[in-house]
Amino acid sequence: MALAGLAGLARAGRPARSGPARTGREPRRRRSGPGRWAGAALAGALIVGGLLTGAPQASAAGLGQVTGFGTNPGNLAMYSYVPTALPAGKPLVVALHGCTQTATDYYNNSGWAQLADRWGFAVVFPQTGSANNVLSCFSWFDSSKDTRGKGEALSVKQMVDKAVALYGSDPSRVYVTGLSAGAGMAADLLADYPDVFAGGSIASGLPAQCATTQSAASGCQNSSQNLTPAQWGDKVRASYPGYTGPWPRVAIWHGSSDSTVAPVNATELRDQWTNVWGIGQNASATRALPGNTTLSVYNDGTGRPAVQLYSISGMGHGLPVSPGSGTTNCGQSGAYFLNTICSSYYTGLFWGLDGATATASPSPSASPSSSPSSSPSPSPSPSPSASSSPSPSPSSSAPLGCWTDNNYNQVAAGRAHQSGGYAYANGSNQNMGLWNLFVTHTLKETSAGYFVVADSGCGA
Repeated sequence: MALAGLAGLARAGRPARSGPARTGREPRRRRSGPGRWAGAALAGALIVGGLLTGAPQASAAGLGQVTGFGTNPGNLAMYSYVPTALPAGKPLVVALHGCTQTATDYYNNSGWAQLADRWGFAVVFPQTGSANNVLSCFSWFDSSKDTRGKGEALSVKQMVDKAVALYGSDPSRVYVTGLSAGAGMAADLLADYPDVFAGGSIASGLPAQCATTQSAASGCQNSSQNLTPAQWGDKVRASYPGYTGPWPRVAIWHGSSDSTVAPVNATELRDQWTNVWGIGQNASATRALPGNTTLSVYNDGTGRPAVQLYSISGMGHGLPVSPGSGTTNCGQSGAYFLNTICSSYYTGLFWGLDGATATASPSPSASPSSSPSSSPSPSPSPSPSASSSPSPSPSSSAPLGCWTDNNYNQVAAGRAHQSGGYAYANGSNQNMGLWNLFVTHTLKETSAGYFVVADSGCGA
């Protein structure tokens, strides 16, 4: 079985375990000791972080397996966590683990169990295993398994139906989240079942239907696909033909130093879901958050956030967590659970799990980009050094303008162009680094159409 494009996806935890079937919501006993981390030891150099520092502060209800949830064409296992005495009519969150992880790993570390106790909602933790994929990855790249009415996607939908029946969850407040391969599947599920999921959160993941075969997966992981927002949006619309909305509200989490799933995937996810919502790709507002995180908000026509992009400077591949006892803390750090910011907490606020409606736009801490809101991503130039605009001689007179923005927006505004995944200033052809939302430069226009990098300031 070829593993190109998958070998780097979140090799944390251990292979899925099998055990006796359970019915209903029987508590699942947690294991401890060296054997618990045998899989992590085998992952060796690719694992970031160490052993888990402790268990979440969840109630005694525990994680339990649920059987008999449907035909289960995807051969998945269903686990759930329900706070003690949870009343009917509460939200439901579906949380998908990364490759070689298990439902127990995600339950222990993601923070969702803690937040379920605090805010009152049920959580379903689907689990795949090595029988489906040698690395226990969810099959986000296989159209026979990740599309509406098929395979793993249908199995997860059946889990939702089962949970709504068992726990009386509110079917209008069902959400899905995931890490890495689980995030890729979460994106697919949002596209497959927008009539089921009111919102989603994609951590270190990929756009919906980026790859439809395993051989195409590595291309999605490692580089830009050079598609316009409309082309990305079409992939969502084609997943459930004829559906016109409402669409899920989507949170996107990605580290700028992720070498497993390239940060450009966050840009592409932003393009995809803003296009689906019919809104532009310029942020309505931005805000600084803990953990070197920048939040960019994209509002719908009524002023409510429809898409939120959380960019974590310097973070690698994993789920952002923030252990501690404070209001904004949650989760436990470990392999691919990275101590930066509690993504589950901020995602929960975005979805309104705290009892409020979806979070209103924050007060902007930086002006929105001046680039046109609907500008498509330009096509790559023939070579990295070729300019896509005329190159007049630089001028020593006062600059015509000065703009500080991320490389993606600089290209969209026509001040730079991109080739091979890198951005280049128009005119001077100065290499500005990766073409994404995380690298920011100041560009000075010294004469019409001629831009130079001026990170130290834009004096005369």
